[in-house]
Order: sequence, then structure tokens, then C-alpha cells
Amino acid sequence: MDIAIVGATGNVGRKLLEVLEKKELSFDNLHLVASSKSAGKKIIFKGKEYEISNLESFDFSKVKIAFFSAGKKISEKFAEIAAKSCLVIDNSSHYRMDPDVPLIVPQVNSEALKNIKKNIVSNPNCSTAQLVIALKPLHDLYTIKRIVVSTYQSVSGGGKAPMDELINQSNKFLENYLTPESGLHNIESKNFTKQIAFNAIPQIDLFSDDGYTKEELKMTNETKKILDEKIDLSATCVRVPTLVSHAESVNIEFEKPFTLEKVNSAIESAEGCKVVDLRDDGGYVTPVEAEGRFDTFVSRIREDKTIKNGLNLWIVSDNLLRGAALNAVEIAETLIKNNFYGK
Repeated sequence: MDIAIVGATGNVGRKLLEVLEKKELSFDNLHLVASSKSAGKKIIFKGKEYEISNLESFDFSKVKIAFFSAGKKISEKFAEIAAKSCLVIDNSSHYRMDPDVPLIVPQVNSEALKNIKKNIVSNPNCSTAQLVIALKPLHDLYTIKRIVVSTYQSVSGGGKAPMDELINQSNKFLENYLTPESGLHNIESKNFTKQIAFNAIPQIDLFSDDGYTKEELKMTNETKKILDEKIDLSATCVRVPTLVSHAESVNIEFEKPFTLEKVNSAIESAEGCKVVDLRDDGGYVTPVEAEGRFDTFVSRIREDKTIKNGLNLWIVSDNLLRGAALNAVEIAETLIKNNFYGK
């Protein structure tokens, strides 16, 4: 079986290569694909040199599975062309709410892979992916009625340019802080609506007419599609000055009573989840510690005493892994294991 990575030179493309190496997904040949700007460049993978192919001329009939990690516009233009020849696993938002395209987190709803109509499978938003993987075992036990979630999302969710901007702004801020006559607030923002260094921005993506941002609506709609249409969800998504990993403060209202002991056990037993909740100084996971880890970490597990059957959680995960590269590779593994691919 041959596979391709479209957007191989981007953040998620590079993470896909890391995950492929660690997960040891079985394939015969690997094709790295990108725009004409990157075509001809070389990437080393497992000690072998690979030359980047030009997306415009790449023949997708060479491969069985193509990972698309080059953004919405590229997926919109090329994914269905590729899907005529191979199965596409798309990391962009373009197909997520398409009723004919399954939106998959394998640990949550892999059964939906039995119904692939367009030869395309969609990967959810990174903030949605870590949320549903942690909540799935609890929903199975206690049935979730309502979720209120506030996110603390790293700049890597926007790509490499926002990461560079955070680093550059931080350096400039610190330089200005040491020499205040140059002015602390004379910092230009290109990828964010306001300065991101040493700041928090309560806007990710554009606003809709009802005041919610598209990122917040993605979390709502994708959670319903993946986990349960009956769940009510309200989200506030915030960009914070961390490079990698998203954190989420989650308040849940269940239909059934629970015990904290069973909640802890259910999450700890769930594939891809790990509980770190020592109720002591530092007895929780932060974004820095989650970076590069496959697990989704759950901490600060406690009863919400203001509502019946209420629970509070703190969820942290590497967004480039769980929300993108790792989830995409696990989709491929599930497809291969169940012989769904190539149909």
C-alpha cells in the first residue's frame, strides 16, 4: 500500500511524518506532496531522502490513502479529484459538516467509517477532538445533557506564521520592556486581531451574526455530529500565547448521577486518555507537558455543586497530534484494520 501526504512541509504534515514513524503504520511507498514553491525540495524520513512532488501534477492513482493537511482551500480544490483514485483523510474544515462525509475520532465513532460515500473521511477541529475523546466514556455511562467549555488554544492552531509571530512579538516586547522609552505597545500584529504576546484574545476565526465565532460554532456542531446530536454545548474559544497544545475548562451536566471514583476510572480506562489529578501543587497537566505526547490528559476532576449531576474537568492535549496528525493516522489504521479503505 502506498500513501501520500499533501502539505508535507507544513506544521501538520511534519507531525504526520513523526507519527508515521512512531506508530509504524505499514505502507510500501510514501509520496510527499506540496505546492510548486516546495516541489523538488528534499525531506529525510527514516533515513531515506524523499523529494517533494508538485500537487498540481501529482497522480493520486499511485496511492491508496492520501492525507490532506494543506488547508481548506487546497482540500476544496483537490480533495475530490484525489478521491476519484484513492481514499482521502482530510484535516481541513471543508468537509466536516458534509452529511456524506464521516467526521471521525476513532476512539469515539469509528463505526461511522462503514458509511463512506465520497471516498473522503474528515478529521475534526483540534479543540473538538480532545474534548470528545475525553467525554465519550462519560457520555456512555451518564448521558451528557449540556456542556459549557472555555478553550485556551495555542497559536500553532493557526499554522507556522502565527507561531513565528508569537516568538517575534515576545522578543520585541521583552526588548521594549527593558528599554521602556521605545514604547511597550508599538507591536504589529499580522496574524491576530490584537497582540498575542503576553495577552489572550477571545476570538478565533470570524464572528457569526449571533456573536459566536466560527471556531465556537465548529466545536458545537462537530461535537454533536461525532458524539450526540442531543447534547447542548456553549463554547468560548480563546487564543493564548502558548506555542503548542490546547487546554479546555469543561463544565458538564449529566442526566444521571455519578461518582468521582467511577468518572476517574472511566476516563483512565479510555483509549487515548490519561488522568493526572493529584489535588496538590502541580498535580495537573499544562500545555507544555502535553506537547509531543499522544495522550489527552484530564485533570482538576471535581463535582460542580451548583447544579444537579454537574462535573468540572480540565482537558489538555497536543493539538498538532490529537487534533490533526495522530487522529488522521489512527483513522487510517482503523480503515486498514477493518478493510474499509479503497472502496
